[in-house]
Amino acid sequence: QVQLVESGGGLVQPGGSLRLSCAASGRTFTMGWFRQAPGKEREFVAAIDWNGGSTYYADSVKGRLTISRDNAKNTVYLQMNRLKPEDTDIYYCAAQSVPTSAVETTALYDYWGQGTQVTVSS
Repeated sequence: QVQLVESGGGLVQPGGSLRLSCAASGRTFTMGWFRQAPGKEREFVAAIDWNGGSTYYADSVKGRLTISRDNAKNTVYLQMNRLKPEDTDIYYCAAQSVPTSAVETTALYDYWGQGTQVTVSS
């Protein structure tokens, strides 16, 4: 069983930046970030394959958010720039225990973090 622990959320003004981190207790393959607002379904934000060679983004965040990983530290990051009020959500880190190409499908992620709140407001 792999545990995921997120950090780095908080309150930021529109146009500002945040960096989320997710530390895994063991080896993982594809890792992703998802977000969820109250009463809504969890939605895909970004994902990265096991060696960092391929990254994937939701259209709504392309050009503003960047996912990366450091396998030596078993950690994945989400650099969030030019944040907008509509980016306000709880952000969840997730990991797959076997590699798949379906990086946007929540059901194919085996491990989830507890979530970290990101609030974009003036």
